[in-house]
Amino acid sequence: MHGYQIMQELEDRSGGAWQPSPGSIYPTLQQLADEGLVASEAVEGRNVFSLTEAGASAVAANEEPPPWERLANEGGAVFADLRRAMFQLGAAVRQVAAAGTRGQAEAADAILRDARRAIYRLLAEDDLEDDPQAGAERA
Repeated sequence: MHGYQIMQELEDRSGGAWQPSPGSIYPTLQQLADEGLVASEAVEGRNVFSLTEAGASAVAANEEPPPWERLANEGGAVFADLRRAMFQLGAAVRQVAAAGTRGQAEAADAILRDARRAIYRLLAEDDLEDDPQAGAERA
């Protein structure tokens, strides 16, 4: 596969929880090539990567589950939904910044500050639920 195909494959296998960027994929592929684990060849103007024998041996010797399976086991879909919501919120904020009035921008700023505080409260409440002793110490 070429780099873009690898990025798409990782996103698909992780259910959208892992969306690697070109800035992470291409240096990683270069490092793997330097280590002799992958080789590339130009096909229709793109570098297509494949495992070398050493790379296939390294994969076979690795007892860890693939990262996309770990993400799925750790609730990756939930985190993918959260990430998607975060990007959608960012897009809405950018739209207000680009096309909104001063009043709309001020209102959006207040909403974002309230949301940030609410999310931190959520984390603090979770800590108390997970560790009753911590709640007793804070009381």
